[in-house]
Amino acid sequence: MESALELANLKEKPCDSDIIVEGTGINKILIGIDMETPELMLAKELGYDCVVSHHPKSDGTVVNFANVMDVQIDRMVKAGIPINKAQKVLSKRKSSVDLGSHASNYDKVGSAAKLLNMPYMNIHLPADLITEKIIEERLEEKFKDKENKKLQDIIEEMESWDYYKGKVAQPVIRVGSKNDYAGKIEVLMAGGTNGGVEVYKSYFEAGTGTIIAMHVPEDVKKAVIEQNIGNVIIAPHMPTDSIGLLEIVNKWREYGVEVTCMSGIVE
Repeated sequence: MESALELANLKEKPCDSDIIVEGTGINKILIGIDMETPELMLAKELGYDCVVSHHPKSDGTVVNFANVMDVQIDRMVKAGIPINKAQKVLSKRKSSVDLGSHASNYDKVGSAAKLLNMPYMNIHLPADLITEKIIEERLEEKFKDKENKKLQDIIEEMESWDYYKGKVAQPVIRVGSKNDYAGKIEVLMAGGTNGGVEVYKSYFEAGTGTIIAMHVPEDVKKAVIEQNIGNVIIAPHMPTDSIGLLEIVNKWREYGVEVTCMSGIVE
């Protein structure tokens, strides 16, 4: 956990990431995007010392998941959205996420890990922040001297990266067309989950031309099309989540730990 926080420049553990079952003498780790009871049993059978999930699966990381969305406020302010507006447009989606999280079976996977005596943790926001920074920096470097870039330029650039080469899911334009000008790009990969219709609208009203995210709900896509002021490019969820997670995995491997990736992480 400490190495993940360090790579993400975080001083403390966010509420969507936690050590659910502690362990020592960890030499073999099994890690994936979604690691639940079957994966815990598989790890036990194969002799792993620890299981790591990206998405939150247990206890406080599930119940308090909506609180991590507040990170999006700072991101919105950075994009030129007033802080009071950012807070208000995010609140509707945050409330919806909180309703679902509060009613969830938050002990399902954690209790299985405890019964199996399998060290178990999840790392969510730190990995997403790492991913966001890498994609931002690569796009900024590529297009720093090209003001009138189009959506197709962005797609072609991302398709050239090893992160997406040969992967089943590829970057795709969800709102807009290949010949549309991209304008100012905002890469939104961190902050729990999608902020919703009003959050996207506020970005476009503040001057953003294109949002790059890992997924876009149907209602958000429909609203952005109707607003007709911005574009949306989707960087495929599994390969994109893998970007930050593999930075963490490689750090663990430097420590001499054997790490096996599965359940959505593509190397």
